[in-house]
Amino acid sequence: MRILVIEDESRMLELLRQGLYEHGYTVMTASDGVAGLEIASAYQFDVIVLDIGLPHLDGYGVIKELRGRGCVTPVLMLTARDAEDDIIRGLDLGADDYVTKPFSFPELVLRLQSVTRPFREDREAMNGAGGLAVDFGRRSVTRDDRKIDLTRQEFMLLTALIRVPGQCVPRGRLMECIWGHNCAVGARTLDVLVNSLRGKIDGSFQTKLIGTVRGSGYLLRNAIDSRGNIEA
Repeated sequence: MRILVIEDESRMLELLRQGLYEHGYTVMTASDGVAGLEIASAYQFDVIVLDIGLPHLDGYGVIKELRGRGCVTPVLMLTARDAEDDIIRGLDLGADDYVTKPFSFPELVLRLQSVTRPFREDREAMNGAGGLAVDFGRRSVTRDDRKIDLTRQEFMLLTALIRVPGQCVPRGRLMECIWGHNCAVGARTLDVLVNSLRGKIDGSFQTKLIGTVRGSGYLLRNAIDSRGNIEA
């Protein structure tokens, strides 16, 4: 598994990094919330181990921003706080589980395996209408068994659309998912990116999957009518 550990206590961070590495995991680390958020947005991980009491941006802020950007990677909270309200707050924001300090390393590994198991199973492949298949783990896309190479931003756009197939995703929401909440990217940049993705997903195929909802946003069609045509 590929794990991102976001922890500000240097000794704890090193213990986690070394221990997880010895268990055969690939580990990246960050010591504050802002840096952790940037790394989590730039790379694919199987799970994020997230301390709550972080400088610059606390763990709650990191979870909220990640989920707001459309990130579905499992998050395991790592915190010294064991108050019920703190735990509930983290879970409500999108964390998948929590471990309270102090903890045993075998317990941590078991929790990691538990939160990632359904994610690994669900993300292995998603088959949609029109022969589209997406493997989130390998970040690969095929259509009618034909491999389609996407850039990181094109894949993020497709991921945002495929999470809610058949539903319009507003333009502002798509921009947040790809470039972040405070992005300075113009709407025209999104249009260019959509056209690029559309050229790869739909360009040489008779059935078109990526639809435009005029004045609102875009959608990924996911149903086929009785005549073989794609419907929203």
